[in-house]
Amino acid sequence: MTVRVVAIYRSATYSPGRHRSNDAAIMDATTSFLAERGWSVERLGEGDVEAGIIPDADLYLNMCQGPGASARLLDLERSGAPLLNLPSSVLGCHRHHLVRTLAASGLRFPATVILPTTDAPIADTDLPDGDLWVKRGDVHAQRAADVVRTPRQELPAALALFRDRGVRQVAVQAHVAGPVLKFYGVGDGSLFHAFREDGRPVDGDTVDVNALRRLAFAAARVVGLRVFGGDAVVASRTAPVLVDLNDWPSFAPVRTQAATAIAQLATASIMQRSVR
Repeated sequence: MTVRVVAIYRSATYSPGRHRSNDAAIMDATTSFLAERGWSVERLGEGDVEAGIIPDADLYLNMCQGPGASARLLDLERSGAPLLNLPSSVLGCHRHHLVRTLAASGLRFPATVILPTTDAPIADTDLPDGDLWVKRGDVHAQRAADVVRTPRQELPAALALFRDRGVRQVAVQAHVAGPVLKFYGVGDGSLFHAFREDGRPVDGDTVDVNALRRLAFAAARVVGLRVFGGDAVVASRTAPVLVDLNDWPSFAPVRTQAATAIAQLATASIMQRSVR
């Protein structure tokens, strides 16, 4: 029996600039591996799902990030259909949910508050000390202006800029000093890759890589992600701090390895269902 997989590509709205081609490329590479195994692959866009076009399949590879498509896929999740990633986990990555989840998890995560962008008074007691990062409070950054660093006294002006662009709420996060690292992971542990913002690989002198790996996978488990990426700051070598987590990144520096790992995870998901 041929395994049917539906690959749902992310909307360009959530893949700005170079991310659009990189996001498509990791899905292309993953489905190519599955097609080589004899799987039948049908490709859809996020807009198709929003319109209610969701064919029957044995597995759904889900790169949707918008609330419209994710809401459509929630019925599939409730029915027990296998999805990588689950739409509930994708929605859990929207910052107004993610901040609350990570804050309650006990993981190393900066002080962060969700604020409306209205011109309502802001109580100083609600804000972290020092410089702040202001990030749109729903989906991840669609443009550079969606994540900005600002002195505390300039927060009202920063909120006004978000409000003028139609962003209704933001995450206001304490700045953490230290080198910024990015990471990619696949939930079964078959892939973890961390690197600096300039693309250089991470070494043990910068951070305890095992500590970073534990932090990244623990955060992914809390949210329920199987294919994930994120950002951390090395506040100290043995105690990295998670500052962001996202669903199904591009894996651009390790695309072939990641596609292989995701395809293996997909295969394992199908095999587990077949023995139930």
